[in-house]
Amino acid sequence: MSIDRRQFLKGVLAGGAATVACAPTAAHARDNLPMPPKAMGLLYDSTLCIGCKACVAACKESNGLPPESSGPDDVWDTPLDISGKTKNIIKLYKNGSGMTKDAEVDGFAFMKHSCLHCVDPSCVSACPVSAMKKDPLTGVVSYEEKACIGCRYCVVACPFSVPRFEYDKAFPKIVKCELCNHLKEGDQYQYSACAQVCPTGATLFGPTAELKKEAERRLALKPGTATVYPRGQVGSGDTYAGKVAKYIPRIYGDKELGGTQVLKLSAVPMDKLGMPELPERSFAAVSETMQHSLYGYLITPAVVLGGLIIAAKRNVREDDAADEK
Repeated sequence: MSIDRRQFLKGVLAGGAATVACAPTAAHARDNLPMPPKAMGLLYDSTLCIGCKACVAACKESNGLPPESSGPDDVWDTPLDISGKTKNIIKLYKNGSGMTKDAEVDGFAFMKHSCLHCVDPSCVSACPVSAMKKDPLTGVVSYEEKACIGCRYCVVACPFSVPRFEYDKAFPKIVKCELCNHLKEGDQYQYSACAQVCPTGATLFGPTAELKKEAERRLALKPGTATVYPRGQVGSGDTYAGKVAKYIPRIYGDKELGGTQVLKLSAVPMDKLGMPELPERSFAAVSETMQHSLYGYLITPAVVLGGLIIAAKRNVREDDAADEK
């Protein structure tokens, strides 16, 4: 059997017509996800932090995490970063002489590193089996060990490098802050251990909307004046008296990647304290839009190939019929 030029062109045109008819329209970029209606989170104020690391110890006790030594002996729990054994860490920034608290030059400051519970989390978007989940009401990003397949996509996807993998375990799992979600009883939180033990209120627990209001209040205060800071959780009545620092006029987490439920204040630029500079559009919104576009346009070559196959089969039938005559 042979196919002449006219028959071949008929097949190509048939495939092309089918492609035009079936080609997908351009995928619409999705917006960032909205803040959950009852979002809970933390406000961390670097200027109030004294580096006592009581929050690190309380987090480990609450979550049943083992000690982690970074020295030659295993006497003390001295983690250097979050890991499969540590969900929360306080890191030190130091410049020059390091003599002045909360000074960028010749000063020092502290920064808390843990999960920020993104409003539109990359880890949840990247997880192929929904082992990472975001609570539709509280917004807490939690981890389901039984669903996890160990792919570690969440580890790669997180722009804050938060989820950590237990490389030293025979049956490893992902470890990250879940905002002490296991302490929740019914609709009430027995709130995060790190906030419960913080002596100065540097870590404050509560509804994210209320935490933002408190952050805005602090930014509006005059540096050097005396004020009272809530301690523990919003509305507890427990307070700490202190002086207002010269804040950088920024609430970190308010806009980054569509917002996070853990907000941060400091007197030293956030990039100096190890917090990345990020766009307002979430990575999850960008990646999911690209995926939908890619998958949609994969239809085009399949349709072209299908049109050519149909044309070829039709020509075979015509040649067979001609031979029978």
